[in-house]
Amino acid sequence: MSKYPFSEIEKRWQRFWEENRTFRVTEDPSVPAEKRRYVLDMFPYPSAAGLHVGHPEGYTATDIYCRFLRMRGYAVLHPMGFDSFGLPAETYAIQTGTHPRTTTEANITRFREQIKSLGFSYDWDREVSTHDPDYYRWTQWIFLRLWEKGLAYVDEVPVWYCEALGTVLANEEVISTPEGPRSERGNHPVERRPVRQWMLRITAYADRLLEGLERLDWPESIKTMQRNWIGRSEGAQVRFPLADEPGEIEVFTTRPDTLFGATYMVLAPEHPLVDRLTTDPNRRAVEEYRTQAKLKSDMERTDLSREKTGVFTGGYAVNPVNDERIPVWISDYVLLSYGTGAIMAVPGHDERDFEFAQTFGLPIVRVVAPADAPDPAAELTEAMPEPGIAVNSGAFDGLRTDEFKERIIAWLEERDMGTRAVNYKLRDWIFSRQRYWGEPVPMIECAGEYVPVPDDDLPVRLPEVENYKPSGTGESPLAQVDEWLYTECPDGSGRKARRETNTMPQWAGSCWYYLRFLDPKNDRELASREKVDYWMPVDLYVGGTEHAVLHLLYARFWHKVLYDIGLVNTDEPFTRLVNQGMILGEGGVKMSKSLGNVINPDDIVAEFGADSMRMYEMFMGPLEIAKPWSTNGLAGVHRFLDRVYRLSEREPVDTEPPKELVRLLHKTIRKVTSDTDSLAFNTAIAQMMIFVNELFKVETHYRELWEPFVLLLSPYAPHLGEELWAKLGHEPSVSRVDWPVYDPALTVDEEVTIVLQVNGKVRSRVQATAGSGREELERLARADARIREWIDEKEVVKIITVPDKLVNIVVR
Repeated sequence: MSKYPFSEIEKRWQRFWEENRTFRVTEDPSVPAEKRRYVLDMFPYPSAAGLHVGHPEGYTATDIYCRFLRMRGYAVLHPMGFDSFGLPAETYAIQTGTHPRTTTEANITRFREQIKSLGFSYDWDREVSTHDPDYYRWTQWIFLRLWEKGLAYVDEVPVWYCEALGTVLANEEVISTPEGPRSERGNHPVERRPVRQWMLRITAYADRLLEGLERLDWPESIKTMQRNWIGRSEGAQVRFPLADEPGEIEVFTTRPDTLFGATYMVLAPEHPLVDRLTTDPNRRAVEEYRTQAKLKSDMERTDLSREKTGVFTGGYAVNPVNDERIPVWISDYVLLSYGTGAIMAVPGHDERDFEFAQTFGLPIVRVVAPADAPDPAAELTEAMPEPGIAVNSGAFDGLRTDEFKERIIAWLEERDMGTRAVNYKLRDWIFSRQRYWGEPVPMIECAGEYVPVPDDDLPVRLPEVENYKPSGTGESPLAQVDEWLYTECPDGSGRKARRETNTMPQWAGSCWYYLRFLDPKNDRELASREKVDYWMPVDLYVGGTEHAVLHLLYARFWHKVLYDIGLVNTDEPFTRLVNQGMILGEGGVKMSKSLGNVINPDDIVAEFGADSMRMYEMFMGPLEIAKPWSTNGLAGVHRFLDRVYRLSEREPVDTEPPKELVRLLHKTIRKVTSDTDSLAFNTAIAQMMIFVNELFKVETHYRELWEPFVLLLSPYAPHLGEELWAKLGHEPSVSRVDWPVYDPALTVDEEVTIVLQVNGKVRSRVQATAGSGREELERLARADARIREWIDEKEVVKIITVPDKLVNIVVR
């Protein structure tokens, strides 16, 4: 397309960086803490599809920033690795018999080549992959610390189970069909079934996970998503005695002030009291309903728009505030996993309860009225969830909602009927997968009890298996490998024992990878405390919003545990978070294989070069927003780099350049410095384009202007930057050269154009020395021939001056 030989240039400098390990960084104690930066990309899952154009957007942003920091004297840790356990490789193994390790490592090789082809300045000596036993040894080691702290336990949890496939399925592997839920693979029927699972007690850290958000420089939208996921609410735990037998139903409510309006109760179909409460005439209907509930996902069950369904158990409970018998129903909109798995229903003041009560003809009682209601006891035609004044609430009538809440909680506590309570939407983390391709959970079942594998016996390696299909019992394929499965109790007694066959979820390896980058070859600890103290916490973390909740929440949880046991120096891992916007297809639609609009970076690099792709992705718009791809826009950026290369073909001279170009250079240095520092890369590139346009207008190629520009360009187009720096007669690498500094005095224009107005209308313009005072500007305005035509023989009422901008003379 041009004489700019980008392919040859890029290969040459990539080879140079690799051979010289240009971006390798060590912990130099002479570098002060304030001159160290840890800049991290969310590491990728190495899929068979390879890198797509969305990956390099964030990688380019951090790379420019890291190169900029190095040139400003910072020691920069900027590593890359691979989140390499995952379901796709296992699914491929089941279909073809290819070991997931083989597939994964081939994909990693391709990813690494693609990433290197874009010239990113990673310290490849620190590369990690989560499927490497030397890595997952420490993932297992952290699990054992969680176990020691009482944060890992076993529980029975309802999960999707597919009889035909003989395995548990993740939510994303189940699809909704008119015939009910089906497995995505094979379209087989699935149902909810309780399965033994390892759990992590993340709820013990709920308050700290909330409080920590306040100290983080993260997008407010991401913090809100995390707060909502944790879902802290204050209220009361209330006990409703069973009416006809011993026992009670416990509920959590945020509105204890509405207790007098509770006219029925609803249990989750899986609630353990359902069998006891169900009377014989109702048993068949209850069982049929429970069977149907097993076929629905939690999301389907809690969808507010769907019709409410339920069945009366025949049993009753007693409302503790008024001793009234109230019926107990089951409905699938109540989840056993949330709160206590039971609710008190107040149809007068909850929209979902109101809809349910109308559907089944249950009583609706108003117990809250607006403060200014003419008839506080008026019948409700719709639910009123807002606070107000208590009515139909006995001795509490007339109290405001907030005051009533306090009084009723105290009343319940005095009578041992309830307590003040805090509840969370956050559930403990299901930390099991019945899969092969994951970290084996390092526990052994010995004499009916779980005991940890000794630290010295880690890692518990994945055994080689004949096939990767599920065992058929709901356990992972590991249950079929007898020589691996059966072992001895680690207490030296010689008793037979059985290894845990569950593996960890893909989240496990990504919970702590940023720590392993600090010390990836350490075989004595996951990272030396000295290196943790040198680099942590991560100063800038960049990635997509798809990981806004779970990855970030899980990583923060593990980090807080590691902080509590003294392994890290802060209780938050990521100080600043930036989410890059999605790159859309041409025309602003999402890229997808089905639409045939997916852009392959390899094709772009081959046709336009890596530097063109890097600069185009940064020039598309602000980093954080979604942006449509435009091949024309890419070609425009390529033409800009071609012009830069053609300028470099001119012979540079050491004569003094014109003043206005020197001023433009210093303005450009100031703008590019400020914008790069704040990750506003698109406007920095725009300023460089302005500068190059002006250089093209003069015949002489001034070294004094060209050298600083090459330095400004080099983080953005690093291959071309190296080439131009070497052409200027310098030793590589340009990345080790000091960033140019601007003279503030030269960024101020010597002369400015002053707009001259009469009665607010522009009548003339005049040149003035920058920074001229009010009196000088007035003098210039009055002396202007055009202005005199408009003000002579008129009364000047006042004169308004705006320094360096305008003079407005008001006359009548």
